[in-house]
Amino acid sequence: MSENISKPAKAAEKEVVLSGIRATGHLHLGNYFGALSKFVRMQHDYDSRYFVADLHALTTSPDPSALHENVRNIVAEYLAAGLNPDEATLFVQSDVPEVSEMYLLLNMHVGIGELMRTASFKDKARKALGINSDSDDIEKEIIGTDSNKRVNAGLLTYPTLMAVDILIQKAKKVPVGKDQEQHLELTRRFARRFNSFYNVELFPEPTNFDFGGKPVKVPGLDGSGKMGKSEGNCIYLIDDEKTLRKKVMRAVTDEGPKEPNQPVSQPVENLFTLLELTSAPEVVQQYRDAYADCSIRYGDLKKQLAEDILKITLPIRERVIDLQNDDVTIRRILARGAEQARETAAKTLAEVRHVMGIRRF
Repeated sequence: MSENISKPAKAAEKEVVLSGIRATGHLHLGNYFGALSKFVRMQHDYDSRYFVADLHALTTSPDPSALHENVRNIVAEYLAAGLNPDEATLFVQSDVPEVSEMYLLLNMHVGIGELMRTASFKDKARKALGINSDSDDIEKEIIGTDSNKRVNAGLLTYPTLMAVDILIQKAKKVPVGKDQEQHLELTRRFARRFNSFYNVELFPEPTNFDFGGKPVKVPGLDGSGKMGKSEGNCIYLIDDEKTLRKKVMRAVTDEGPKEPNQPVSQPVENLFTLLELTSAPEVVQQYRDAYADCSIRYGDLKKQLAEDILKITLPIRERVIDLQNDDVTIRRILARGAEQARETAAKTLAEVRHVMGIRRF
C-alpha cells in the first residue's frame, strides 16, 4: 500500500464509530433521517468509518448485474448527503479482504444454534421459503423442507460477518436501529467469548451509539410500519420531483375526523410524523390544529409535505446525478478509504491469527 494518503493524525485520538448500509438499492428517507443525516454530524467528532456492505447484500440479493451499480449509487448518495472523505473513511466492504478471512476465523467460535435463533434470520428464512407460520420451531421447517427453495449459509452467518465488520476496526460505537440490536449484542458476546477463550483483551465490546433524544422511526406511505425497500413504501433520495409528489399524494389516509379532538389514525399519524421530520414546527401545528377542529384537508397536507420533502431531497438528487457520472472521483475516494480501512484491519487480523496459533514458520 502507498503511504501518501492517510487520515489526519488527530483521527487516531478519536473513538472509532462504524456503520454500513447494504448495497440492495437506493437510499430512502428512512435511511436519511434514521442514520445518514446523523453520520454527517458525527464525522467531525469521531474517527468515523462508513462502508457499503456488498458482501452482506449477497445474502438476499446475489444478482451480479445489479450489485456493482448498487454500490456506486450508495457511495454517491453518501457523498451527496454530506459525508466528507476528508473527515470520514468511506469504503466498500469487499475492498477489505481481511474481513473475509476473519469472518472464517470467527465462525470457529460461533454456534449454529445461536445464529438460528436470531429474529432476523427467522424472518428472512420464512420469506425465502414462503413459510407463513410464526412458529419458533423454524429450524425444523428450514432443515426439513422439501422445496427447491433454500436458505443460504451466508444468511445464517450474517451476524458473524457483521461482528467482524465491527471488531476488525475495533469500533467502540455502532449506530444501529432496533432491528439490529440483537446482532450488536451477539457481537459483544463473540468479543467476550474470543477474549475469554484465548485469555486476551483483544476486542473492545461495542455499544450502540446514543444520538440523544427520541429514536427516529420513519414511517412508510402505506399506512403502517416503517419505511423500507422491501415494503415498497419508500420515498427515495433519488426520486425526481414528479415521482415524489405522486407518491406522497397517493399515501394512505382515512375518511377524515368526524368529531373534534378525536384520536388520530395510524395512517394519518404517519403523515404527521413525516411532516415533523421535514417541515417547520408552525406548519406541523397548523395541520394538527386543523385535524383537531375537523377542518383538515388531506390534499393540502400532502402538497405541503411533498414540498417540504423536496427541499431536502432535490439538492441531494442533483449531487447524486453528478457523482454517478464521475467514476474518477468515486474510484479515488474508495481507493483511499480502502487503504485507510485495511490499515486497521490488517493489524487486527494479524493479532487474531497470532492468538489463534496461525503463524508462519
